[in-house]
Amino acid sequence: MSAQTFDVIVIGGGPVGEVAAERAARGGLQVALVEHERFGGECSYWACIPSKALLRPGNLLAAAKRVPGVPVGDAVDPAAVFARRDWFTGKGDDTGQVKWAEGVGIVPIRGHGRITGERKVTVDGGDELTARHAVIVATGSVPRTPSIPGLDTISPWGSREATSAEAVPRRLGVLGGGVVGVEMAQAFATLGAEVHLIISGARPLPRLPEFAGDAVIAGLREAGVTVHTGSGLDSVSAVDGGKELALKGGDRLVVDELLVATGRRPATDGLGVETLGLEAGAPLTTDDNGRVSAVDGDWLFAVGDVTGRAPLTHQGKYAARAAGDSVAAQAAGKPVDSAAWSAHSATADHHAIPQVVFTDPEVASVGLAGPEEGKPHRVVDIDIAVAGSSLHADRYAGKARLVVDTERDVLVGATFVGQDVAELLHSATIAIVGEVPLPRLWHAVPSFPTISEVWLRLLEAYGL
Repeated sequence: MSAQTFDVIVIGGGPVGEVAAERAARGGLQVALVEHERFGGECSYWACIPSKALLRPGNLLAAAKRVPGVPVGDAVDPAAVFARRDWFTGKGDDTGQVKWAEGVGIVPIRGHGRITGERKVTVDGGDELTARHAVIVATGSVPRTPSIPGLDTISPWGSREATSAEAVPRRLGVLGGGVVGVEMAQAFATLGAEVHLIISGARPLPRLPEFAGDAVIAGLREAGVTVHTGSGLDSVSAVDGGKELALKGGDRLVVDELLVATGRRPATDGLGVETLGLEAGAPLTTDDNGRVSAVDGDWLFAVGDVTGRAPLTHQGKYAARAAGDSVAAQAAGKPVDSAAWSAHSATADHHAIPQVVFTDPEVASVGLAGPEEGKPHRVVDIDIAVAGSSLHADRYAGKARLVVDTERDVLVGATFVGQDVAELLHSATIAIVGEVPLPRLWHAVPSFPTISEVWLRLLEAYGL
């Protein structure tokens, strides 16, 4: 057992925790970064990076087939796809992340950190750490497991098992129509699996406009995925040759693997928050500076998925910048700016959260997906049909939506669906965050011939 004191202790060494630690260290503070698995976290080894590596080859093959004259085959090479994924993840070797932390003045500590008192963290093995100024929690989230009879007897896949798979199962069942479900269903279909996607509603991605879910379900079916809508699982069981799934409605399927992708919850179990009067398993509610609202003393901060605010890596890193800078300012005796859109405030979490679903077609959205009841909102929907999209792919099919606050004449939401629309998203994000008046957007002239020309058609449809 040893006792050490730091200015700041960050629990969770994923991208969000790394950013919080770096910002605090940049402010001249001595920072410890505690991680019980791999420095670099979920995103680097089991989520964002490997999932996109698995999706990209299939998307590229589909895109190439839409342009005559491009010599393409009929299938991707799974071994090559897995090898490229492994290059990006380093096969789980986090040596580079540890060296990065040390290089920017952060002390990496490997072990499970548990809060044991005010500014106190105990790490596996008994090491006791004390923070002079703040503890920042960045422990992320864990899968939410549904209560399905027999599920605990078949060793189902979670997202980690899917993104780190070394072989393609002949038959794959996927439960859940969220981002993980649709992305992994399409990825494994293009890798050669017989895929069955089981969703409860009429379409996947229910929080997005219906045209987004309709486009994705069409893309999944084109990739060979069988989609079971209005369904679910009554039970699962092990049988000779695989796992039998009893679908709601009476149908039965036998698959080799079942991926359960039914959402995630904040990772606060085992964190010791109950010693502070907080509920284990519940999110750590924060203000926009990252302070945990229910804990007195301005010493406990939280960022990323664990807060339940915006469970996306980029939003977590954004909040981590604000929290790290807030802690550094507070430690230096300087004012912490809580005003909206200040350097210390994660204001965008309330107004402009961008997200991309990397299926074929892609879905890119930011802000509101539709009008809010009682608000002065107008929705403009159009097809993406411009010279740039026609040149980009034969029979290009895509849609775009703007949600406009008609009192202020500014955007409050945008959604794009189609091949390669992800790169349209940041312009919409800037327009929303900057509250750029729509008449001014008319003067942001898109290059010809690009898919960005859709902005002109959207403004015309609005009446400008």
